[in-house]
Amino acid sequence: MIDLLNEMNDLSLRLTHSGDQLKRYGKELAQAEHDYKITLRQEALKLRADGMAVTLIDKVVYGIPEVADKRLQRDIAETMYKASMESINTLKLKMRILDEQIKREWNSNG
Repeated sequence: MIDLLNEMNDLSLRLTHSGDQLKRYGKELAQAEHDYKITLRQEALKLRADGMAVTLIDKVVYGIPEVADKRLQRDIAETMYKASMESINTLKLKMRILDEQIKREWNSNG
């Protein structure tokens, strides 16, 4: 029983840490999205100022290295955020399973 309680405590600490990580990844995602959108708009405006047809800008702008890099950084940040969310969900599931084990043991010993 003590082992189960210790494991539950460990999972609780890991869940708290994962929550902190999720906040950090959320901020990084928001910043990366912000940077990407600004760079995308700036480059689209440059293309328009250079006389490119509006219908072509949408096709060309995503291939500009700086835009592509910002998009990659945004996508990486999004992946880290989603992975962190999945980690939290996994920890919660493990805690529910462990909680049920503790209840069963408690009831069988009581």
